[in-house]
Amino acid sequence: MFNVLRQAIATGPFANNFPDVINEPPDGFRGKPVIDFARCTACDKCAEACPTNAITVQMSGGADGAAASCKVLSLSYGDCIFCGECEAACPDVVHLTKEFMLASRRKEDLVTRAEYKMNEHGTFELSGIPSSATAAAMPAGALGEKLRTRIDAVLGRSLHIRQVDAGSCNGCEVEITALNNPVYDIERFGIHFVASPRHADMLLVTGPVTRNMEIALKKTYEAVPDPKLVVAVGACAIGGGIFGKSYASCGGVDAVLPVDVYIPGCPPRPEALLHGILLAVERMAQKVHGKRDLHAGEDTAS
Repeated sequence: MFNVLRQAIATGPFANNFPDVINEPPDGFRGKPVIDFARCTACDKCAEACPTNAITVQMSGGADGAAASCKVLSLSYGDCIFCGECEAACPDVVHLTKEFMLASRRKEDLVTRAEYKMNEHGTFELSGIPSSATAAAMPAGALGEKLRTRIDAVLGRSLHIRQVDAGSCNGCEVEITALNNPVYDIERFGIHFVASPRHADMLLVTGPVTRNMEIALKKTYEAVPDPKLVVAVGACAIGGGIFGKSYASCGGVDAVLPVDVYIPGCPPRPEALLHGILLAVERMAQKVHGKRDLHAGEDTAS
């Protein structure tokens, strides 16, 4: 015991400087996939290689038996597990970046798409400007300060989280656990994990919602006092991931509960989790103000 204490004193503080500085992931890190729509010919190779149907191609434009004259290529970062199969299938058009802070309040904002029309040569070419996913981004230095400020203002200096595993492989749990280690030290932001949902402000849900956990998840949600937040962590919690929707799975969390923030990843890094928690605190501020406005209106009416 004394040796452990001696080593701790000699080592000193071990927490990194995140989020004031966000270190670039190492080479080989698989982050946000990007499609070069201008070079893409809508050949469907990336869509066929995707194991979770995060990349889809829809045909349209044909009538009365005529061949379709239009394709819509879509990429959902919420369903993406960052496996790299799309890049392997079409390396000239698709490449994985090191970007990983992709949390969003709306699932539709995690989708990027482009439309292709058939030309006179019978091949498909890009038409119009592709729409891009608009997941919120924030400068590194601003993230930590805003997180501290919003938690102080909205929640009285603390945020209490109840984590719920609705059926995950425990990959996301490993990253969530890392938030509490000396490297990330999430409690320095006034964020604490609690055992009871009755003491929580936020539910951090991982995994697809299995049928066996559906009722338990609903009861946990009902036990959290209002106003409350729900954050879907990882591809499985967002859309079912590789498990999808079946006799054993309800799919994503939003099939069972209202979700305030989606955090893509398989699993998302601790930094991505903190980014998503910040967005959730912003959502909490809206709920708190809305509740105050409602009570003010009731007082005026009475």
